Amino acid sequence: MEAKLKKSRNSVLLIDVGNTHVHCGWLYKGRLTNRFTLKTLSLGRQLKLAIRNHSGKEAVIASVVPSVNPEIKAALKGFGLVYFINHKSPLGVGIDYPKPATIGADRLANAAGAVELYGAPVVVIDFGTAVTFDIVSSKRQYVGGVIAPGLAVMTDYLYQKTALLPQITLREPTHAIGKSTVEAMTIGAVHGYRGMISNLLTEVKKNVGKKAKVIITGGYGNLIAQKLKGIHEVNDDLTLIGLIQVYKRLS
Repeated sequence: MEAKLKKSRNSVLLIDVGNTHVHCGWLYKGRLTNRFTLKTLSLGRQLKLAIRNHSGKEAVIASVVPSVNPEIKAALKGFGLVYFINHKSPLGVGIDYPKPATIGADRLANAAGAVELYGAPVVVIDFGTAVTFDIVSSKRQYVGGVIAPGLAVMTDYLYQKTALLPQITLREPTHAIGKSTVEAMTIGAVHGYRGMISNLLTEVKKNVGKKAKVIITGGYGNLIAQKLKGIHEVNDDLTLIGLIQVYKRLS
């Protein structure tokens, strides 16, 4: 599902900075277009190359890696607007949280995008370097969430910390019992991780209510969602759509 956006004469750069990857897109004539992904490492140089043929001079950013923010500002030198969202941004969502300044910018963007598209209450599960659950109550208040290790982090840890276990490519297992080390690791990773997500979601819904829509975004979300019950939609663009909602309220 895409948000119904106001038309804009200018293209606006949208940047979602994660710990491993940076997801970007352009808001042009009211639509999200030209999505692209960069690596967080050496972001400034990559970003300059990626935007060199675009005429847009405004940018809205959600960053959870403060150390790269100066690189972004340098890459966007000459832009009239370079706006990093935070808990004081016009999200269209209230915040009922003890220390709102500690909420990740991507989580705030997810909440803004989810409420715009799906209403409230809503639960967003974002599969990044960490997997996060973010909950917006029926009163359109961001009330908190859950943070757990990401799927790739868990499998990479096994590879890095053991002598004999290989690095694996994550995919849907074809069996419940592995006939090789790779099969066994794949089953443990995918089925085990899906079980963790399912159990966390069950506990969250006890508090937010069974009627809450559950939206998945990011990374391995599509893989895990395949056999996960109670999912309303997978939306890979949710964070960028949240940035668009903030931009619309800044305009």
